[in-house]
Amino acid sequence: QVQLVESGGGLVQAGGSLKLSCAASGRTLSMYTVGWFRQAPGKEREFVVVMRWSGGIAYYADSVKGRFTIFRDNAKNMVYLQMNSLKPEDTAVYYCAGDRSLPRPSMVVREIDYWGQGTQVTVSS
Repeated sequence: QVQLVESGGGLVQAGGSLKLSCAASGRTLSMYTVGWFRQAPGKEREFVVVMRWSGGIAYYADSVKGRFTIFRDNAKNMVYLQMNSLKPEDTAVYYCAGDRSLPRPSMVVREIDYWGQGTQVTVSS
């Protein structure tokens, strides 16, 4: 099993920045993909970004492309999401995600093996 724990959420004004962190522990060698999903109030959980745990190309949702950046520190078993130029529509609970398969564009919720507990991001207008 893999455990994922997010941190770094909070309240920020539109146009601001926030960095989320995700600490991975357990059988991380079984994990090929890491990424982030989010769930806004009253909506389904949606794909934000995924990348290969060992590094390489990342796949972003069109809604965050150019504003969000995923990066990881394998030595520390950490994954980060740098969010810039935040918009009110980015308000959601953000979940760290891990999977035993290789990353691909627009992965869906049912494909994901591991989830964190989520961290709230609120962007005020």
